[in-house]
Amino acid sequence: MAAALASANLPLAVVNPRQIRDFARATGRLAKTDALDAQAIALFAERVRPEPRPIANAESQILTELIARRRQVVEMIGMEGNRLRQGRDPRVCSFIQTTLKTLEAQLAELDRDIGGAVKRSPVWRAADELLTLVPGIGDVTAHTLIADLPELGQLDRRRIAALVGVAPLNRDSGQMRGRRTTAGGRADVRSTLFMATLVATRWNPVISQHYKALVERGRPKKVALVACMRRLLGILNAIMRTKTPWKTA
Repeated sequence: MAAALASANLPLAVVNPRQIRDFARATGRLAKTDALDAQAIALFAERVRPEPRPIANAESQILTELIARRRQVVEMIGMEGNRLRQGRDPRVCSFIQTTLKTLEAQLAELDRDIGGAVKRSPVWRAADELLTLVPGIGDVTAHTLIADLPELGQLDRRRIAALVGVAPLNRDSGQMRGRRTTAGGRADVRSTLFMATLVATRWNPVISQHYKALVERGRPKKVALVACMRRLLGILNAIMRTKTPWKTA
């Protein structure tokens, strides 16, 4: 439906169904039928006015599917590896090893397809070159950002952090100041960015210094890592917006 509306040049906003359900409950609409859902969606659009966003073209959708499949294959390789370590029967272990070889071959083929798709697009190739110059950002992270975060470089640092789910959310009431937490956002982008940040805390001088300073000030390591994720995302966002390559001081 989204693709059909986009192809008809109609403004479109794809909204998380949970938001509309919560909106319906907030307005006292507890019952749920197709007719009531349609009314809730229409009322949500009228009152909230979600921002229309363009739908990815066919090439972007294919790249997104390839990235998603790669993520699934990596997860399956991890699960099969765990089963192999726990296996006792030689025949069972042989079956697992055969499955692992198939998955590893598929992973290699997916990496070639993803790399080829990025190289064939001048826009994606330029973005990939800019992103991978940043210490800590490898091919997997760069390709994930290109496919799953096309807004990178188009929003300010606060909005891009909120979109990924690394922006701290206030929990204040009256004189009480609650602990800031992160929630929501694009989980796949966030998990990939987390691994990139772990590498960056060792090899990226800006992120490494930021991480050490936060830990020395008494911040828990996990909190410091999330802050570094936000810092790294802000750097990548600025690089993509200005098209300025990373430069080591």
